[in-house]
This record gives sequence, C-alpha cells and structure tokens, in this order.
Amino acid sequence: MNEPIAVFLDTSVLIAASDAADPRHSPSRSLLAAATPATTACGAHTLTEVYAVLSRLPGGKRVRPQFAGQLVEQIAARMKVVALDPGEYAAVVRETARMGLAGGIVFDAVLLACVRKVNAERIYTWNEKQFRLVAPDLAERIVTP
Repeated sequence: MNEPIAVFLDTSVLIAASDAADPRHSPSRSLLAAATPATTACGAHTLTEVYAVLSRLPGGKRVRPQFAGQLVEQIAARMKVVALDPGEYAAVVRETARMGLAGGIVFDAVLLACVRKVNAERIYTWNEKQFRLVAPDLAERIVTP
C-alpha cells in the first residue's frame, strides 16, 4: 500500500487560491503554493469543477476559458490527481443513497472517496459542514485552511 498523502485540497480551496479578491485567498494560496505530488492530492473531478467555476464566475471575475485551462494544468502538475474507477463511483452513489442524501452533495462524497483512496491525513475545505455530513468518520481530519 502507498504511503498516505498528507494533504487533500477540496475544490473550494483551489477556487479561493485562484481568486485574489476572495477573502479566503491567502490561506488557500499558501496551501496550493506548498503542494507537491508527494504530499498533496485532489480529486480528478476537482479539475473539471475548478475549470467550470473559474470560467463562469459572476461580477466580472470570470476568467477566459484558456486561462482557466492553464490554471487547471498548473494545479494538476502540483499534486497527485486521484480518480475513481466505475465500481468506486457506483459505491459512492450507493452509500450516498443509503445515507438519504440527495443532489449535489454526491460530488462531495466523490471527493471524500478520493480522500479515502489515498488515506489523506488532512482534508482542507471551505465546506466543512457538508464534508462532515457525508463522512462523519473523517470529521477530525476535515479542516479549513
């Protein structure tokens, strides 16, 4: 089995790290700046979420698709990108349904399955409440930057 990854970064942290106007930028940016593939991971799904959000931000903060794509490439180069196989996705949906959770929270469940896959020691997110709802067994590892 691989050594555990020290840090897992949620989409919310990577979005804040990419937006200097975001009040959460500084602590998020520090985490991204320290990231290496040996110590830090994110979910494969996160790459598409980051692109989607950055290229559609409201209020004039939207970035050009080409620039959003470059940011995603930089993020992917700085950390281990964790993907689930089809059986793992099915297990996430099955468990989310068993818990009675509906809607977009399944995407948090996907990321938390990625956390388990690399046995991350710390999970940084700006969505602590939702993450803890989906994964109460990981609650002590879930923190804000």
